[in-house]
Amino acid sequence: MDEHDWLAERFEADRTHLRAVAYRMLGSVSEADDAVQEVWLRLSRSGTDGVENLGGWLTTVVARVCLDMLRSRASRREDPFGEQVPEPIASREEAIDPEHEAVLADSVGLALLVVLDTLAPAERVAFVLHDMFGVPFDEIAPILGRTPAAARQLASRARRRVRGATVPDADRSRQRAVVDAFLAAARGGDFDALLAVLDPDVVVRADPAAVRAGAMGEVRGAPAVAETFSGRARAARPCSWAAGRGSCGCSTDGHRWSSTSRSPMARSSGST
Repeated sequence: MDEHDWLAERFEADRTHLRAVAYRMLGSVSEADDAVQEVWLRLSRSGTDGVENLGGWLTTVVARVCLDMLRSRASRREDPFGEQVPEPIASREEAIDPEHEAVLADSVGLALLVVLDTLAPAERVAFVLHDMFGVPFDEIAPILGRTPAAARQLASRARRRVRGATVPDADRSRQRAVVDAFLAAARGGDFDALLAVLDPDVVVRADPAAVRAGAMGEVRGAPAVAETFSGRARAARPCSWAAGRGSCGCSTDGHRWSSTSRSPMARSSGST
């Protein structure tokens, strides 16, 4: 086995852990996969010379990559897609394992990801590394460019915000019923049925991948949303989504769509 094959084998052994770290930091499966791929590229370029603990080194690198991504995201808060919400777990054929992704979502708690999205990048990294993965502050400090004491303060501040946050309870069965009704009407091309299930002020946002594929980034109002989806959601399926914030989601062709409204469910029920 040559060095490249050995590195690839070692990296694959740590991939699940790295993906879990990245997902908790980023709240997005696609961005977590991008971060993990970037770690592999850096490892394949630099090798392991001078690396005594490869697992620790990989965790450090993925944390730095995620920190850069979080800071870049924060600098683009004026993004026209509006409020950043955690990405649902929507399995694709090329995904690692649908069962693993379901376990990943349940282990984090999508409601917790909503709260983590309110943290500053350095706070989120310090909290995730220390409180979720037990990384010592002495090792977190160089990642953040802070002293260990400052890293401890960041994690403590994040912990207080997480504990004090209130995430609205969501009736998952009612939300699922609304999504199922929406998809049934969309697949059947029943425009009137779509209008009946949609909140008048519904807003639909597509993820960047869907936009690159030609989808509209944002659609507002029940008539426009109904026109967009009528007869065009045959491949869509419901997916896990963050509780609260009046959000639900569906996925089609590997892309995600989220909908929000002022009320928690569409019409009598809020959003789809």
